[in-house]
Amino acid sequence: MKKSRFLSLICPLIALVCEILPYGAVLNFWNPEGEPFRETFSYFDLTPFGYANFAPFITAILTCIIMIITIIFIIKPKRTASKILAILSLIAAVISLMPLLYGLSFFSPVSAVISASLAANTVLMFYIRKTDF
Repeated sequence: MKKSRFLSLICPLIALVCEILPYGAVLNFWNPEGEPFRETFSYFDLTPFGYANFAPFITAILTCIIMIITIIFIIKPKRTASKILAILSLIAAVISLMPLLYGLSFFSPVSAVISASLAANTVLMFYIRKTDF
């Protein structure tokens, strides 16, 4: 099923585009004069990493690795590559949910799209692994 291999490129591509946007990683700063304020950053920005929010940057790196392996998988499909992609996608999906440990205010709708697309890629890669090989 060559179509499903090309479909496997869509999910990480959606995640990568959303990670580039400056609305994914969230930091909440407490204001001594009143209400706290919220700032959002790109997943590739190192500012959240400096404030101990490591998950967005790690998710971005894993998504880039997933994209590279997916392109290789489309060119030369192998069963081991589909297994690696499924496992990496699962790990990236779990790590992308880690900001929820700080609270719901550290998660944005863009973060939810990223997590959902990585989870969808996990399911798709397990499906490809089961049906194509």
